[in-house]
Amino acid sequence: MSDEISRPPTLDESALTADQRRIYDDIMSGPRGIVEGPLRVWLVNPGLADKAQALGAYCRYGTRLAPRLSELAILVVGAHWRSGFEWHVHAPIAIKAGVPQAVAEAIRTGAAPRLDDAEARAVYGFATELVRRREVAEPTYRQAVSTLGLEATVDLVGILGYYTLISMTINAFHVPVPAGAVEPFADLGRLSAVHQDPE
Repeated sequence: MSDEISRPPTLDESALTADQRRIYDDIMSGPRGIVEGPLRVWLVNPGLADKAQALGAYCRYGTRLAPRLSELAILVVGAHWRSGFEWHVHAPIAIKAGVPQAVAEAIRTGAAPRLDDAEARAVYGFATELVRRREVAEPTYRQAVSTLGLEATVDLVGILGYYTLISMTINAFHVPVPAGAVEPFADLGRLSAVHQDPE
């Protein structure tokens, strides 16, 4: 199979175009410090990579949500898409930021987590409704805005949208977890969910 149709696409770091090299260097010198996973896929198209990685830097490091809340939202998206690479990267970050291990595991398996604070409940409720139902009910919306603030709620939607793009990229291009790592959703049928024929 040629590199043009392999999944994930091959990125030859020794043969980057000038635009690819500029974006690659921007990512390496930024807060991420590594070009991995979906970022490598996006670099096939530097126009997309440039804009997407800039949005991602804001969604991960610049929003009005505390890291434990933004990482909670990211876990909701990763679990919804059963995006193994995303979960592999962000579950440890979420736990370090203050998301309890039991909460992360409940989200991974699709169970309702026990959340002890109002901000986490507001983020989880809003994120879960939006990704599962494709809308947010009025009481859930009002709870999020009153608890988090309107600007943070807008940021929350940005986080959910960006990490949906991340998860779609991972699943569409079969971005694997790193060598030696366990596929986080193997016990939940990730591969059959990803590869099933469309209805």
